[in-house]
Order: sequence, then structure tokens, then C-alpha cells
Amino acid sequence: MSEIPAKATESEDPSEGARAMAADGLASAVGGALAADGVPPGDAMWQSSPPGSIYDYIKVASFSIGPDGLVDQWSLRAEHLFGIPAERAVGMDPIETFIDPRLRERGMRKMAEILDGREWTGVVPFRMPKEADGECGHEGLAEVYVMPTRTEDGEKAAVCIVVDVRTLRSIETDLAASQAIFSQSPFGFLLIDPDLRVRRANQRFASIFGGTPDDHRGKGVHDYLQRGEAERIAATLRRVLETGNSITDMHVTGFVPNSDERRHWSVNLYRVHSGSGRPIGIAWLGTDITSRRAAAREAAAARRNLALLNEAGARIGNSLDLETTARQLLDVVVPGFCDLATVDLYQGLLVGDETPPGLADGSAELRRVAFASAVSDAPFTGTGVPVAVGAVHHYPFNSPCADALRTARPQTVPPEDGGLVQSTLAVPMVAHDTVVGLVQFARAKGSEPFGDRDRDLAVELAARAAVCIDNARLYRREHERALILQRSLLPPGDPEASGLDIACRYLPGNANTGRPSEVGGDWFDVIELPGHRTALVVGDVMGRGLRAAVAMGELRTAVRTLAQLDIEPAEVLSQLDEIARGLGAPGGVQQATRAARRPREADLSEVYLATCVYAVYDSVTRRCTFANAGHLPPVLVEPGEPALMLDVPPGLPLGVGGEPFEEVEVELPEGALLALYTDGLVESRDHPLDEGLQAFVSALSDPTQPLEDVCDHVLNTLDSHHGEDDIALLMARVQGLPAESVGDWTLPREPRSVGRAREYARAQLLSWDMEPLVDTTELLVSELVTNALRYGEGEIRLRLLLDRTLVCEVWDSGLVQPRRRRARDTDEGGRGLQLVGLLSAAWGSRRTPRGKTVWFELPLPGGETALTDPAEALLSLF
Repeated sequence: MSEIPAKATESEDPSEGARAMAADGLASAVGGALAADGVPPGDAMWQSSPPGSIYDYIKVASFSIGPDGLVDQWSLRAEHLFGIPAERAVGMDPIETFIDPRLRERGMRKMAEILDGREWTGVVPFRMPKEADGECGHEGLAEVYVMPTRTEDGEKAAVCIVVDVRTLRSIETDLAASQAIFSQSPFGFLLIDPDLRVRRANQRFASIFGGTPDDHRGKGVHDYLQRGEAERIAATLRRVLETGNSITDMHVTGFVPNSDERRHWSVNLYRVHSGSGRPIGIAWLGTDITSRRAAAREAAAARRNLALLNEAGARIGNSLDLETTARQLLDVVVPGFCDLATVDLYQGLLVGDETPPGLADGSAELRRVAFASAVSDAPFTGTGVPVAVGAVHHYPFNSPCADALRTARPQTVPPEDGGLVQSTLAVPMVAHDTVVGLVQFARAKGSEPFGDRDRDLAVELAARAAVCIDNARLYRREHERALILQRSLLPPGDPEASGLDIACRYLPGNANTGRPSEVGGDWFDVIELPGHRTALVVGDVMGRGLRAAVAMGELRTAVRTLAQLDIEPAEVLSQLDEIARGLGAPGGVQQATRAARRPREADLSEVYLATCVYAVYDSVTRRCTFANAGHLPPVLVEPGEPALMLDVPPGLPLGVGGEPFEEVEVELPEGALLALYTDGLVESRDHPLDEGLQAFVSALSDPTQPLEDVCDHVLNTLDSHHGEDDIALLMARVQGLPAESVGDWTLPREPRSVGRAREYARAQLLSWDMEPLVDTTELLVSELVTNALRYGEGEIRLRLLLDRTLVCEVWDSGLVQPRRRRARDTDEGGRGLQLVGLLSAAWGSRRTPRGKTVWFELPLPGGETALTDPAEALLSLF
């Protein structure tokens, strides 16, 4: 409050009382304003104005005029309002100094009236006196209240109170604007005092929390919020009051009267200052964001669900294994979507049953293939008795799980009292309108129960996993069929060969990596040939799957057929090349041959290419003839020598055609180890072929071990070098036919050679203790030598070979092959070859570089095959 000059004294004029009452009225107005703000009237109004008073905002000044009409007192407020210090202002004529010259005459009359003892109030325009530089000061408008008084000497004087009108009008405008903003704001507006009590609330706030704005005066945050939230907000209010740092978008949670719905508000806080700059409270501006928070939660849930679906699409279905796919589903949903989850698949689906999985009532046997938990390692008991992973079980007919399987619709499973689970969804796994299993999603107590959006997401996740599982089921079925086909085309059991110790291995692609394997076109074969010879074959059809397995079967059958013709290895590969080219042509080999004579665009999808190495080993001479069609070279390990790769011309793969194949003949020492293999053993994406070949050669460092151990050692050593392709490994240790097991004679081309041949055969068989074979052998040797004398050319060679069977060979230089025919009853001849066929276990003929060889084979005494009685055989001819 502005001060009153001390020299002013009470007036003796009769009108002094009224004037004093007017002065008291002004003081009462100011004091009332203070009292409205909580400052008591009375003595306090004569003290210095407290911060927050109205005098901090309006410009009020006072000065006194002496009997001479000049300023004799000049207050500090006057100095601030007019900008004139007291030492300059005292003694000035206020009319001459502040009034415009055009209004001075009127001002002089008013001054005379005032000094005559009359009160006066009015609005007076003024201007500041000239500055030192001669320029006039600014103009203003002041409301002046003049009160007559007397000096100590009893002379008439006056006290003037001046208020800057423009400042008052600005304050009026600001007050009106502030009142409009406060009352009309669509946001909850509070003014909180330093004691953290509501000093003022607007209508919007009152409409939310009830009552009128005045009803909220004096309330604190604890009257609106729960204890924990109220203490947090109170601490924030104190911090804003102490630091002056504003708070933007502070989230407050609470309840409104007569409602159980949790509400959310966004609140802005800032400290409010008086005109002197002292903090007088905190402004609270809040808006209800409950619906926005709900929309944000919905959007966040939608984004979370979309991210979960994207993750499911990326992680589920990377494997073609049913159990792995089920585990991938649980890896995605736990703990991002639920706390516990299980996957049950129909047992018939897992064992390869072709019938539609499940029964109509949904109670068929299922196997639990996966379980995951974010809160416990034990299976949850929300659906009855716990089921371990791998256990086979079924759900009761009236259970929600059986209902879900039966109707192919998700069901809610009620929780058990006192259990861990509070919400469970049983979702059938449906793929192509077929239910393949059931997945259960569960949330533990403390988590949000499943809603409609969660149910839709669970159905989508289960459907995606079901499609992947159904694809894996179809793949497993096709793979098993192809694998059965492929294994049926490979040699059964452990193959045996004369003069060779054989060991072999076959591994489907990826068998050692734990991933689902896919059949390929690798194969091997061991074919017994006449004369205790053996054909060793290893091949690889390019490509994978059922198509490659079928092509492999056709080529293997063709190889066995060509081997029985006993033609040279190079010729066998040439014939295989023609067959391979015919595999991709609709008309077979002939159509492929005609198509090769005219230009055409090759259909790569129908081209069958294969590599193959074909070797014929003779146990008598221990010589082996190799022919190669684009395959990896054989590896030979001689006793006491390091392993080496044989230099066999590779030739072109089968199916390419156009180039002949070459042969290489190698003599194999006794005890030598021969290895034939496919590229899956030595080549992979991470290891080049040269590195794999070197590792394979190094693995054959100790060939003296049993062949089975050598095979295992090779596979274990090269475990990191394969797995992406099929592996076929064929190993043979040379065990040549001993010289004492061979009888070899050369006979002149004369009739008596027949008798000598019988004598040589008898003597040799007796030396071998094979007396039960003497009569049959003599008879058949006589027939073959007689045919050689009659139809052959050149000298005759007789050879007997004793191993697992007895083989007799008759050689001559003739090229005409013997042909068996049925003799009529009246024919005197033509029954020799029939007799050979009746008495022998097998017989045939083959071309040689110098003619032909006719042979027959007899089982040894005491074997599984009984000998045929020669007398009965002769009688059966007639």
C-alpha cells in the first residue's frame, strides 16, 4: 500500500469528516481486496503490502501540495510513476510541470478550489516534463483524488493520490481475460496454494468431481486420489513449488465420484508468481485422457499382435520336423503372449497313419510333443492330470479340450481352484479343414485374462503352426516313401563277393545334422559275375527327392542287367549313358536318340544326369578294370603304403552323351583296400572338394583294421564335411583266390581231349576233397568240351575255380555263342545244354577278347543247395 506523507494532518474544515470517510473508504476497498485473499484488514493495511497485493500490479503514488500550491512532499511511488526524484519534484508547480498548456487555466482554478478546502477527484491527462535534452516525456492519464488537509501551522494544503488509469484498464482487461480463461477452459483448472490446498477451481473440474467450484476450496490431493498416487502427486507439487521447474504431461490415475472406472489424466504443472516475483502457488491444468489411453492400449496391442504374427511367420516352419515345429510355436508365444503353453498332436499323425487324424468325438489319442513355461518348470494342471512331454493321452468327451477338437473352435478352459493358472484357451490346430492337434495357451494369476482380441490371435497362431505341421506331415510321408523306395533298390544286408571282403555304408542327406533328411540319387551295388568275378558300382543321380530316387532305381536295374551280359565296363557305361538320356524323353531311349539328331531346346527339368564308376574285379588274377563316368576317382590303399587316388579318366556324366568311355586295368596286391564313394562324403558348402578328398585320404591311414571299423572311422572323422547330401561308401579288401584253388589246363583240338578233360577234372576234385561233385562235373565238362570241339575254333582251355562254389570254364576262340534249345523226342542230339542247365546251379557264356567262355557253377557239398542226381536229370530229358 502506498504511503501517506507524514506532514499531512487532520483538517479543521467542516467537510473534513466526509473527506476522511472517503479516505477510509479507499482504504477499506484496498483492505477488502486484501481480506479476500486471506490478509486480515485493520492494522495490517498500514503495513508494507505483502507480496501478492494489488499494489504490486497497479501504479499508485502520493504527494502533498503546500499552501503555496507547490509540491512539498514527494513519495517513492511518485518517483517510480513519474520518473522524477524527490529533490527535483519538491518545489515544483504540478500544474505547470504536468498539465498541458491548454488545460493549465482550468487546472489553476481547480488548484485554487483545492487550496480553499474542497475535495476533488477526476481523470487528468498529464505529460512528463522535458528531459535534459529538451525532449518532452511521454503522456499519460491519471486518476487523481485530492483531499484537503492543513499544515502544522494551520495553513490549508492538500494530499493527492494518483493512479495510472492505463495500468488499471490493462489490469481490468487482464483480469477479465484471466477470468474467462479460467472459467471457460475445457480443461480442469486449479490454483493450488503453497500449503498444497486448492485455492480456486474452475467449473470443468467441478463438473468432473462434483459440486461447485467453491466446494473444492481447501481440499488437497488426498481428497481426490488414492494414497499411493496422492503421495506421488504431492511430492511432485512440492518439487515444482521449490524448484520452479514446470511439469508437462504428467499422468495421474484415479477415480471420480460414483464410478468404479479407473480414469487417467494428463496434467501440466507450473509455479505461479506474484507481481514482485515471489511464488504464491501452483497452477494445475489437467485433461482426461482415459479414452486416449484406451485407444493407445488398443493400438499397442495391435502392434504387439502384429509383431508376434511377424515373428511367428519368421520362426515357425523353418523345420520340416513335426516336433520341432511345435516347439517353435511355443518359443514364439511364451512369454510374449502367455505364461504357459502346450501342444498335443494326434498320435496317428505322428506314426504316419494315412487315415484322417482324430475321431468325431474329439477323444482320440494325442501325444504331448511340446511344453513351455515362463513361471514354472512343471506342466500346469489347468486341464486335469499333468501330462509329461512325450506321453500319449486323450481328453474326456465332455471336456472343453475335446469340444475344441470336435468342433474345431477355440474353447475357454475354467481354472482349477488354488491352481497357478487363471485363464486358459484351448485352440484346435486346423490345416486344410483338418484338425491335426490342440494347443493350449494359459496365463498365470497376476496376468491379464484372455480377451476377444487374444482369442483371435491365438486362433491365427495355431492355424499358422497347423499348416506348417501339416506340411511337415506330408513331407515326412513322401520322404518315408522315397526312402523306402531308395533302400529297396540298394543291396540288402552285407553283400558278399568272391575274393573280396566287403563293407558299405549309406546315409541319407542331413542324417547327421539332426534336420529332416531328403532322399537323393546315390547308390552302390555289388554284383557277382561268372568266374568268381565281381562288379563294384557306385553312382550318384544329380538332384534330390523322389524323382532322383526313381531315376537311381532305373539306372541300378540297368547296371545289373548289363552286368549279367558280362560286357566290358566301358561298354556298360556307354549303354547306361543311352539309358540315362532316355529317362528324360517321353519315348525312352529311341525317342531320345531321334531327338538328338535334330536341334532342340533342352528342357532342364527333364534332364537326368548321373555320375558312376564301374569296376570289375577278377579274384583269380587280382586285376580290376575301371571305367568312370564323371565320378570321383577310386582310392587305393596298398599294404604299407599311403592311400592314393587312382588315375581313372573321369569321362562325361551319364546322360550327356557324345564321348566314349575309357578303361583302366589295375593289379591289386593281396590285402589292398579299395574305396568307392559319392561326393556327399567329401564335399559340402563349407568345405571345398579338394579339402574333403585330402581329409578322406588321410582318414584311411590304418587299413589293416576290420573293414567295418574303417568305415566307422571314416564317417566319424569326416563328420563335419558332410550332412547336406547323401553318402554312399563302398570298401573292399582284396583277398585273391589261392593258387591251389585254381585248376587250369590247355587241351588240343582233338577228340581225345574230351577224355583228358574228364580226367583233369576228376583228379582236381579229388585233391580238393570234392568227391560228391566228381560224377556231375565229369558229365558237364564232357558236354562243354564236346561243344567246343564241334562248334568252336582254336585250342581249348579248361579251368576249375573253387571258392564259395565250384566254377568250371571252357574257353575257345569261336565267336558263336551256344544257344539252348528244346530237343524233340526223335532228335539224337541237342540235349547237352539242357543237361547242363538241369545239373548246374547256373550256367552261361560270355565273350572274351579272343573268343568266348562257356561256364557252369555247382554248389559245394554240405551247402544249403542240394546236388541234383545225374541219373534223374538224364531221365527227365526223355
